[in-house]
Amino acid sequence: MTVRLGLLGAGRIGRVHAGAIAATPGAKLVAVADAVASAAETIAAETGAEVRDIAGIMGASDVDGVLITTPTDMHAAMIEEAARAGKAIFCEKPIDLDVNRVRACLQVVADTGAKLMVGFNRRFDPNFIELRRQIDEGAIGAVEMVSITSRDPAPPGPDYIKRSGGLFRDMTIHDFDMARFLLAEEPVSLFASASVLVDPAIAALGDFDSASVILTTASGKICQISNSRRATYGYDQRIEVHGAKGLVSAENLRATTVEVANADGYRREPLLNFFMTRYTAAYRNEIAHFVAAVEAGGPISPSGEDGLKALLLADAATLSAREQRVINLA
Repeated sequence: MTVRLGLLGAGRIGRVHAGAIAATPGAKLVAVADAVASAAETIAAETGAEVRDIAGIMGASDVDGVLITTPTDMHAAMIEEAARAGKAIFCEKPIDLDVNRVRACLQVVADTGAKLMVGFNRRFDPNFIELRRQIDEGAIGAVEMVSITSRDPAPPGPDYIKRSGGLFRDMTIHDFDMARFLLAEEPVSLFASASVLVDPAIAALGDFDSASVILTTASGKICQISNSRRATYGYDQRIEVHGAKGLVSAENLRATTVEVANADGYRREPLLNFFMTRYTAAYRNEIAHFVAAVEAGGPISPSGEDGLKALLLADAATLSAREQRVINLA
């Protein structure tokens, strides 16, 4: 069986997913839509897909599922339209920036019986998959503490900041999902401390660029998240999990593992410097997972509920940072 897909949004992340579809056996990109015709035409030329409008994709009998990679404020409405059209749905995070809008959207998904997967790609990174496997197999015993470091090479521009929903909803939301994925237990309290240390213009827009968050579960497990919009040395993505019997960690990736040593000291390759190169395999793996789930008819994860829970944590972190207090998540 070939799973036939339509792509809604031909921007930067849309092109990444188009490439992932092309690399996935059993998947075919049938159609692409974008408000910028040239963007859709570029992907169509590269993949052999047709350029159609959104309605033409939603109502098409030759499209089994859609990938939604449009701006965030379009996600929820598109999910609902696709659900009512009987399509399987992959949507980039977040579903919406408002939790009530997300709940209303998920109700439509539930009422129609549609399949919805939210794009938390880091769950599909080969290194993080192996880290989780080691935990599941008991290599470090019961998990006690998780430490997640996520720092971007440089902050985005002001236009992006304005529509991002803020640091916690835009950036830390990935780390909240990873925290839930690794703790395997829901946090019950959260404390966030945030500052503007990178760019004063971000403060003028009412946002933060540097933050630390502590999550605690009912059994006392602790997760610490460290974020920054600036890392001069590259895209810093590390995870460490400490357990009763030991520790498992995933380090940063480099272009090669070559190291040169001479009288000047030791020199290694710099870190990969962009999320699309650091997480290339993760993007391909998540699309392969989506296609396999559509083909098999089984459950899809991360689900819409996972997206909602990560957004609730982001909202709580925003409140905690602004009011400088612990938030009881219950």
